[in-house]
Amino acid sequence: MKVGKRYSECLKAYDKTKVYEVEEAIDVVLNTSKAKFDETVEFHVRLGVDPKQADQQVRGVIVLPNGTGKKVKVLVIAKGEKADAAQEAGADFVGAEELVMKIQKENWFDFDTVITTPDMMGVVGRIGKLLGPKGLMPNPKSGTVTPDVAKAVKDVKAGKVEYRLDKTAVIHCVIGKKSFGKEKLLENFNALLDAIVKAKPAAAKGTYIKSISLASTMGPGVKVSTKIG
Repeated sequence: MKVGKRYSECLKAYDKTKVYEVEEAIDVVLNTSKAKFDETVEFHVRLGVDPKQADQQVRGVIVLPNGTGKKVKVLVIAKGEKADAAQEAGADFVGAEELVMKIQKENWFDFDTVITTPDMMGVVGRIGKLLGPKGLMPNPKSGTVTPDVAKAVKDVKAGKVEYRLDKTAVIHCVIGKKSFGKEKLLENFNALLDAIVKAKPAAAKGTYIKSISLASTMGPGVKVSTKIG
C-alpha cells in the first residue's frame, strides 16, 4: 500500500518493532502527529477473550478525567419534566415522536448520541433499524436509557466513552486530542485501561491484555507495553 511522504517520515521517526512504555509511546504519538488540524489520539487493545462467547463480553462506560476533546451533539427523546431537565442539562435536541418522525422521513442524523427514558423506548424502537447500524441505539448498559436523562447528558458532554469488544476481540476508543498534551492523555489512558482490566470476565482464561497500541488520526500505530502495575 502506497503511503504519503508525511506518513513515511513519521515511520522513520521511531522504531516500529519496539514496544514502548506508555509515557514514551505518547511522546512518539505526539511527535509523529504532523497534520494541520488537532488530531485525535486513539487507543486500541486486543484482549484474550472469545467475542463469540456471551460470558466473555467486555463492555462498559467511563467518563474520562479530561474528556475526549470532541464536542458531542446529544439528542434526547423524552417528554414533560424529563424533557425540560434534558434541555437544562445542555442537550442539543430534545423532543419525542416529532424527532423520531424527522429521522424516519428526512434521514436526519445531525447528532452523535441518543439518550431516552425507559418509557419512550417503544417510540425509539420504531427507528431501531436506522439507529442500530450507526451505533446510535440507546442501551441501558451504556447509560443512554435512563430515568435520569440530565445526568446522562452531563456525562456525555463531560467526555463519557463506551468501550466494547468488536468481532476480532479488539476495543477501540478515543482518549483525547493532540492538544491535550502528554499528562492529560496519560491520565485518560490509565483511566480507560483500568476500567477495561476491572471489566475482565470471570470466564476469561490466560493472558487478558494481549496487545495495546496508540495512534493519532493521521499517524502510525505505536506498540505499548502490556505490563500493568
